[in-house]
Amino acid sequence: MARIGVEGTLSDVKAALMEMGHEVVDLKSAEDAAYCDCCVISGQDKDLMGMADTIISGPVINAQGTNAAAVCDQVNQKFS
Repeated sequence: MARIGVEGTLSDVKAALMEMGHEVVDLKSAEDAAYCDCCVISGQDKDLMGMADTIISGPVINAQGTNAAAVCDQVNQKFS
């Protein structure tokens, strides 16, 4: 299974991904994302101040406005 970084506010997403067998890492700093296959962000502070630095080479999923099941479906699509 994949190593997925998830922002701390998305506890329902973290639980659902762990239940699916993925390794879940809390995203507390940019360094946490560096070793992840995929990251899930809340979208609350996305592109703050119009600046965005890419830390991860894999997909980044914005969970804003979606539920945990929809995010898990997106993750599965990325790795199937």
